[in-house]
Amino acid sequence: MHRSLRALTCSLSLSLLVLPLAAQQPGMPVPGPEHKQLAAQAGTWDAVLETMGPDGKPTQSKGVSERRVGPGGFWLIDDFQADMMGTPFTGHGALGYDPVRKLYVQSWVDSMSPMLMTMEGTFDKSGKVLTMTGMGPGPQGTPIKMRLTTTMPDANTEVFEMYATGPDGKEQRMLKITYTRRAANAKPPAK
Repeated sequence: MHRSLRALTCSLSLSLLVLPLAAQQPGMPVPGPEHKQLAAQAGTWDAVLETMGPDGKPTQSKGVSERRVGPGGFWLIDDFQADMMGTPFTGHGALGYDPVRKLYVQSWVDSMSPMLMTMEGTFDKSGKVLTMTGMGPGPQGTPIKMRLTTTMPDANTEVFEMYATGPDGKEQRMLKITYTRRAANAKPPAK
């Protein structure tokens, strides 16, 4: 009985201390316009991938990107599947906006690398081109400097390009993906 009374007294005392502190805290964060812009990309997107084959010739393959709004409305979660040069490929990404740093941030993992790719960047003034930079896995498995661009000419089309900086310091495009939103999810053109 003595322990129960002591535990109850401690709980009540702690509650009396925490309640005023909680009342002073600002409200829970809510998604801003940048998060809502990302949420507009939710849906199913068909993908056409262009890569350089081992023989140096361009190859094409197809894939699907399933995008949904993630925790708290702050994240766009992307589950991607494709056939890349005859090999099944899966990837998972989270794209969000950091309002403190005023940057878009992204993480990516996939079936072709044991490394986490992290990127950050901004939209251009038109709001149609997102450019992100960071480190990602290179062909030899070591981290290399990368740049990603996503161009959005309209609400139902995106062109993604991935560039890597080689040992010579020159940037080379590694991948291009053209996404088309599936008709069931298509947005009408803006007027």
